Amino acid sequence: MPQERPRRSRGRMRHGRFGAVLLAPSLFGLAVFLLLPILVVIWLSLNRWDLLAPMRFVGLDNYVDVLTDPTFGNSMLRTVIFVLSVIPLQTALGLFLAVLLSRGLPGSGVFRVIYVIPWICAPLALGVVWKWILAPYDGALNNLFGLSVEWLSDPAWAMPAVAGVTIWSQVGYTTLFFLAGLAAIPDTLVEAAQLDGASSWQTFWQVKLPLLGPTMFFVLVTGVISAFQAFDQIYALTPNGGPQGTTDVIASRIYLEAFQGGFNLGRASVMALVLFVILVAVTLVQQRFFSDRITYDLS
Repeated sequence: MPQERPRRSRGRMRHGRFGAVLLAPSLFGLAVFLLLPILVVIWLSLNRWDLLAPMRFVGLDNYVDVLTDPTFGNSMLRTVIFVLSVIPLQTALGLFLAVLLSRGLPGSGVFRVIYVIPWICAPLALGVVWKWILAPYDGALNNLFGLSVEWLSDPAWAMPAVAGVTIWSQVGYTTLFFLAGLAAIPDTLVEAAQLDGASSWQTFWQVKLPLLGPTMFFVLVTGVISAFQAFDQIYALTPNGGPQGTTDVIASRIYLEAFQGGFNLGRASVMALVLFVILVAVTLVQQRFFSDRITYDLS
């Protein structure tokens, strides 16, 4: 017995070292591509730098400038409006389409591919295509319905147009995951509800929807993060913040602050950190909300 304990301890050490070797590539990638950039952004936020002149340490001045800047406040407001415009409709429409496709109706396989195509395409390229479609005079949409609406240059229509394009491009992603969630629900639970006399509507609300909790949590978390970081399509459709700053979301403001105008990487870094803190806080709130409302055991 005394000899077996040292052998076991040596075996555990060997397994521990072997596990560390296997984890080393992932840990290296995590440190280089996640932790290090965060540290660099924090350092840049404490300095004033335009990519040409020497970096100058200014402490918290950048934070004061950004947090008291009305332009940044407008960007935050526009971002919240954009997220609230996109996420509810995108989630509801994705769930609706997933329910339809899960019934196995004729042509469902073709529609699954069609719905996913916009999601896998380059957002910037889609933005260019939609900018042509929404053009005020020779655009396909206005010509099709005989309209003359300035979808992207009218302050009243710019945000709805941008949100609509985003929903169209992202709904396939949402539908795909809801389809996977519906497929994971055991048929025995649905059959039991039907034997108890539940209608299709009652079966969906009382059985399927509660069991989609993990999928709903994942879709909402990733969807909110993506909406807060939206940039490519918005910039392609309405560059420089859109008409009267109506589409000047925070990601666009960070880009404009860093690479146009003043080339102030310090202020842009502060904005990026504010966005990071907001995303962490929103994710924690969502996790807290769903923690007691989801189950992962469907057996």
